[in-house]
Amino acid sequence: MSAQLNGKKILVITSNTGIERDELLKPLQALRGYGATVTHASSNGGSTQTFVGDTEKDRTVESDVQLSDVNSSDFDALVIPGGTVNADTLRQDAAALRLINDFAKAGKTVAAICHGPWTLIDAGVIEGKTLTSYKSVRIDLENAGAAGWVDAEVKTCKANGWTLITSRTPDDLPAFNEAIAKALAG
Repeated sequence: MSAQLNGKKILVITSNTGIERDELLKPLQALRGYGATVTHASSNGGSTQTFVGDTEKDRTVESDVQLSDVNSSDFDALVIPGGTVNADTLRQDAAALRLINDFAKAGKTVAAICHGPWTLIDAGVIEGKTLTSYKSVRIDLENAGAAGWVDAEVKTCKANGWTLITSRTPDDLPAFNEAIAKALAG
């Protein structure tokens, strides 16, 4: 299965701090393992700070490029890791919101885990979608017009002409990564 995503390009977007470590590193590793070219773009470019459980500072990870320098037309899919501060910061980042909107309008796959789906609200793309997330984000998603919220390790929704893949927590990462690979390989 390691060659299944050869030729596919995936963009992972984060802020520069507050990123849930495994929700960044494990998709980067898994999707590259499937053969995809994966680019990590952060709000300011350069170094990003990861955390475990939002409170335990962990390693820094160098991003490849600044969000404002990225064009959605260069990629097949978008991945949004969680981390409360990461997601809350991206919700206020015009470049991140533009990218999310551009991916959805182009009918491309968007995947978000944990608090990552929060960003979809501010991008204006949540209406009509059924999804999952970290449990505390549920009410915000429903109030923003999501068609429904499910308590599942991964939810794929193809409503509105684009594929949205969501998961709840780092424990769901194997299913999340597999769902992304399946969506892009199919």
